[in-house]
Amino acid sequence: MRMILPPVRERRQIDRLLSSFFHENRELEFRRALVQMCRYYRLSMPRITWFEYLDWGKTAGRTYENGEIHLVHPENWKRGRKYNSERRWINMIYHEMGHYIFWADAERKADTFATRMVRGLSASAARALRMPPAIATPYGFDRVGQSAVASRRNGRGRVPKSPARKTRSA
Repeated sequence: MRMILPPVRERRQIDRLLSSFFHENRELEFRRALVQMCRYYRLSMPRITWFEYLDWGKTAGRTYENGEIHLVHPENWKRGRKYNSERRWINMIYHEMGHYIFWADAERKADTFATRMVRGLSASAARALRMPPAIATPYGFDRVGQSAVASRRNGRGRVPKSPARKTRSA
C-alpha cells in the first residue's frame, strides 16, 4: 500500500514537538504538532479530549467517526502503566492520527501510518516501534493485500507478471 507521508524534516519536527510535550506538558507544542500534520493532509484539527484512563486502563486512545479523539494525557500515562515510555505514547498519538487521516480499513492503516511516521527519524525510535504486518482485517482485504496473502499462503512468494502479448495488426 502506498502511503503519502510528510517529508522527513517535518516528521522530525513533529516528533520533537510531541517528545517535548510528553516531558514538559506544554499544550502549545502538542497543538503545533497536530497542526503540522493536519495542514499537510489538508484536514481540520480534530477535537482532542484528555482522560486519566480509557477502558479501565486498557486503551490509550480512541478515534470516533465525528473526528473526536480521546487520549490519555502523558501525566497519567507515566504512572500506573506497564509500558509507560515516551516512545509508546508518541506511537499511540501517531496511531490515533492514522485513524483520523485514513478512516477506511482503519486499524491496519493506522498501524502502518504510525510505523512509517517514525521510519528514518532515528535508529532508536524505529527499533522501538517494529510491528508485525497485519495481514487479515475484520473487514477483509484490499485488492493488493488479498493477492499478496493468497500468494503467501500458496508458498509462491511474489507472483511474476505475465509477459506482454504481441498483437497482430490486420
